[in-house]
Amino acid sequence: MTGFRTRITLLLLILCGGLAIAQDRWSREGQISTDLNSYAEFAFTRIIFKSGYQPLPGPGNTSWRDWPDSDMHFIRGVKRLTAVDIEDQSRAIRLTDEQLFDRPWIYALEVGTWLLTQAEADNLREYLLRGGFLVVDDFHGSVQWAGFMRSMEKVFPDRGIVDVSDEDAIMSMHFDVDHSKPIPGIMALRYGVTFEHDGYTPTWKGIYDDDGRLMVIINFNVDLGDAWEMADEAWYPEKYTSLAYRFGVNYVLYAMTH
Repeated sequence: MTGFRTRITLLLLILCGGLAIAQDRWSREGQISTDLNSYAEFAFTRIIFKSGYQPLPGPGNTSWRDWPDSDMHFIRGVKRLTAVDIEDQSRAIRLTDEQLFDRPWIYALEVGTWLLTQAEADNLREYLLRGGFLVVDDFHGSVQWAGFMRSMEKVFPDRGIVDVSDEDAIMSMHFDVDHSKPIPGIMALRYGVTFEHDGYTPTWKGIYDDDGRLMVIINFNVDLGDAWEMADEAWYPEKYTSLAYRFGVNYVLYAMTH
């Protein structure tokens, strides 16, 4: 009996340890750096926001969907492909944090379910009009577009969203990119398709300021974050990852020069 109790105790310890790790995995805000004071000129900065997916654990819910692998792979790519002085660690910030205005580039994913407060929307508008740049990613189909717009209309009720053309500077900052190609997420490929919901067509849209500067790049019906995250996974096609890197690098360089 003693040996049996010992084995049971060890099993419980292992299970509890695994549970603690699983719970800690969702304690993202505690693990990721929110201190933006650094000597690097650029940092991968995620936005923490409340999501409509309330059953999901963790602060910001979908803000952490592909963290940290996505961020770290992309940071290494920027280091390898450009001369940008980029932080080794990704950062995270809330839209109401005063340090928001120190970041030239911010990233938000699964914005089809984001729920911005009016204070967050007001601060984001001010940030963008002052010269900031927002990348939104990984949302698909008509229902998620409507969810995205419910919060985005709080930010810019008076500015239209338009298609970003091949001729826009952002499409050739460092790489000439083909924005007719899909960049599918992990779950789509596991089902043997390159789309999610009714989001069949990869689309790049944007919001411009009065001087023609792109303030928001909208990656719709594509998933750059998953493509970065899967950079070292043999089963995920390289053609999607390499295209996602090209888009991302262009975005970084555009944000730092416009």
